Amino acid sequence: MADRELAELRAMLAARPRVTEVAERRKNFDMNAQLYPVPADVTVEPTNANGVRAEWTSTPDADRGRAVLYFHGGGYVFGSLLSHRHMVAELGRAARMRTLALDYRLAPEHPFPAPVEDAVSGYRYLLGQGLAPRSIAIAGDSAGGGLVAAALVAIRDAGLPQPSCGWCISPWVDMEAVGGSMTTKAASDPTVQRDGIQQIAAAYLGGADPRSPLAAPIYAELHGLAPLFIQVGAAETLLDDAVRLAAVAGAADVPVRLDIWPEMVHVWHLYFPRLSAGRRAIEAGAAFLRASMS
Repeated sequence: MADRELAELRAMLAARPRVTEVAERRKNFDMNAQLYPVPADVTVEPTNANGVRAEWTSTPDADRGRAVLYFHGGGYVFGSLLSHRHMVAELGRAARMRTLALDYRLAPEHPFPAPVEDAVSGYRYLLGQGLAPRSIAIAGDSAGGGLVAAALVAIRDAGLPQPSCGWCISPWVDMEAVGGSMTTKAASDPTVQRDGIQQIAAAYLGGADPRSPLAAPIYAELHGLAPLFIQVGAAETLLDDAVRLAAVAGAADVPVRLDIWPEMVHVWHLYFPRLSAGRRAIEAGAAFLRASMS
């Protein structure tokens, strides 16, 4: 464990200004693009994925016959192509395939179920590009991790074939924040707390039932979904979200692997340029994607 790296990351996170205004939160999150620029060998190609703004990223050895559809985190309220470009590019490099990051619509301007609709549109776009379902993986972090599960349900219910797998990083799947780790991990999590979760959940739901299956997929019928790989940090308030998702998926006979990383904070993968555990977690996920497509 890189104790010094983790301690420095925690200090950085603790020093961040606490803002609640939506426009400011979006601006601050997008600063990741300046903090962590993509390497020169990464190709970025904007595209329109059936009406949804998106971008391809690839490295020189990427297999153009395989793709990862990626959903960024940010509570369905903030986050963008900019905030996650460095991480998505690294994920593709590790997996040796192209990535399609989706700039799905955000709340409160576009509440639930707009992101789910956009996620299915993005998947249809990849199928329309001639990619076989077996050559597509879906991945995402935080809200995007929950969107992975919701999208797989929506894809199934639309009568479409499942992709090879889903990779959920620190997934948020409980709109009510009732998991026990919301309390037991509150002191150790520098990023996510119950009051913040409840605020962004209200913005996302726009009055919808917080237990709507496509908003909170722990309440969905998950049978027939592609295999899931779930990663979560032991220091996260969302730890129970990941554990509960793994439990309901497994009970529905979905092949599922849950990895709980000691001491790690929410979506530690984002900080891979400064955190070796982030790089290792990305490599583990990439290995799962490759194995699922073999």
